[in-house]
Amino acid sequence: MSHFSFSPAADRNKQPILDVLRQTLPESGTALEIASGTGQHVAWFATHLPQWGWQPSDAEPGALPGIAAHTAHEGLANVHPPVLLDVMAAQWLPDEFTFDLVYCANMLHISPWPTCAALMAGSARCLATGGVLVTYGPYLESDVLTSAGNLAFDESLRARNPAWGIRQLADVERVAAVAGLQLAARHAMPAHNLLLVWERA
Repeated sequence: MSHFSFSPAADRNKQPILDVLRQTLPESGTALEIASGTGQHVAWFATHLPQWGWQPSDAEPGALPGIAAHTAHEGLANVHPPVLLDVMAAQWLPDEFTFDLVYCANMLHISPWPTCAALMAGSARCLATGGVLVTYGPYLESDVLTSAGNLAFDESLRARNPAWGIRQLADVERVAAVAGLQLAARHAMPAHNLLLVWERA
């Protein structure tokens, strides 16, 4: 069996995220996962949402074998082979596929700020009618006290790369609006994270 990498955080949050996806999504559809990373999320979601077809992707070529190994290990027929996808690209996929869900977890704070606008614009291009973008991760909110853990995490991110850092939700909303997307739902999640649902304005 191929070796695959494992993220303890992805293992902890996969079920709480799935619970919200079940409330949010119709019974069946097609999903594009941006920045699939280890592939743990897509393997878990595809197992528990079998009527959905899943397209994992990542900007790092080295991540693709691990993603494929995770889905192969689970024997999932509803997951396509992972593809290389850089959100900054003018066209994400060779053919203009549309998806009912674009899902992106834990990318915005560990990539430069311009990737946020690229994620919003790309999602707006490839969402089917009635489709949603779901983002997950830590955010800063002006009217919500930031946890000590998130403040320390933000500091450590910026020390590793000055272009990284936890984003202000208000800034993300402004960038989404430019792409024609608006925040439709905010779900508070464990470990001071948020799951946000974005739809066409």
